[in-house]
Amino acid sequence: MSERLEDFSLGKSMQPKGTIQKIGVVGCGAMGQEIALLISQSGIEVAFIDVSDERIEEVFRRLEKALDARISKWGLTGSEKKLIMSRISGSTDYSIIEDCDIVFETVNTKKKGTSLELRQEIFKKIESVVRPDAVICSNTATLMISEIASVLKNPGRAMGLHFFSPVSKVKIIEAVRSVNTTDETYALVSKLALMIGKKLINVNESAGNISTRMLVPLINEACEILMEGVATVSDIDETMKETSGLQMGPFEMADKIGLDKVLKWMENLYADFGDQKYKPSPVLKRLVRANLVGRRVGEGFYLYQDEKRLVKQGPITNLGRV
Repeated sequence: MSERLEDFSLGKSMQPKGTIQKIGVVGCGAMGQEIALLISQSGIEVAFIDVSDERIEEVFRRLEKALDARISKWGLTGSEKKLIMSRISGSTDYSIIEDCDIVFETVNTKKKGTSLELRQEIFKKIESVVRPDAVICSNTATLMISEIASVLKNPGRAMGLHFFSPVSKVKIIEAVRSVNTTDETYALVSKLALMIGKKLINVNESAGNISTRMLVPLINEACEILMEGVATVSDIDETMKETSGLQMGPFEMADKIGLDKVLKWMENLYADFGDQKYKPSPVLKRLVRANLVGRRVGEGFYLYQDEKRLVKQGPITNLGRV
């Protein structure tokens, strides 16, 4: 009997256990987009899910724009961009992630209160379509992964993986195991971290992990100094950068993250710990109510025009406006 070449091929059913071929991303906002680009650039296929076809088109435009910016700075070639984009697909249908080895939940909601129920619902949807050995991760920093994963039939497949922006430059990820996370889950996540050039920082389960719990009081105290009239926004930022070695001052950092997102972190931490250092500053709340949430809308603590950051000239009582 003659033998065919196909008889010796390794199909998907023959993939070695523990290999990583495809990653899913649910909720492809700013952070989801950065994660998708990093993973695709590392040679791994990415499938993302978002709320509408219009939103998916917008995500692809933003991905293209991000890569074009890197090309303009000689950090990427046109052919490399095409290869990266060819590995990324998007859909509103969860079936697109059914063959993923790891799926990231990276949703960002503007609704008040915690997003626990939303994330739990997404976890259940992911589990309903992926393989039994697929790992489900959340990028949340202020909610407990044990609580999010409690709705899963197999909560041992879940863990928290908190990336930092800019994802392409920050070399660490906060890795949070729940009370149920299995060694097999952690081993697969560790393998992915190695493939994308990141180091896992193991964190015991606690709202805010390390980074967010340190960042929130810094921003809050900067707001307090500003409201007392001790110094201006730009002077506070410059002082902290020069004396502490920070790449960005607290106000620059808050604008980049998004003031609405920072406010939600503060509300979650304050609800969890009840400590005054996490209680959102009134000036931060006023800016968010006015939808002056930072860089992405062109105004926060600073003004942003043509990719340039400009100091606002008005008093803080008028949110920096003249």
